[in-house]
Amino acid sequence: MSAKVGEVFKPGQTCQQSGIYQVTHDNYHTETHEVTCVFGEPFPPCNHCGDHPRFRLVRLAQHISNNDHFKGRTQAWAVRR
Repeated sequence: MSAKVGEVFKPGQTCQQSGIYQVTHDNYHTETHEVTCVFGEPFPPCNHCGDHPRFRLVRLAQHISNNDHFKGRTQAWAVRR
């Protein structure tokens, strides 16, 4: 199953598509902001408002380690530096 732009997720759900997500909290401690979420990882709760945040997919982005041009290169290159 693949996420669609505009789809909203809650903490605890699994990220279905790597990309940029707009996060909306409970309005008491911070404004809306954007974060990068990675396929297969759970959406986390907030350290301040717990399970209140909602993650709305803004745009899809492939993680570099899954891109055919860079597969197998990202870790090896970092070790050599």
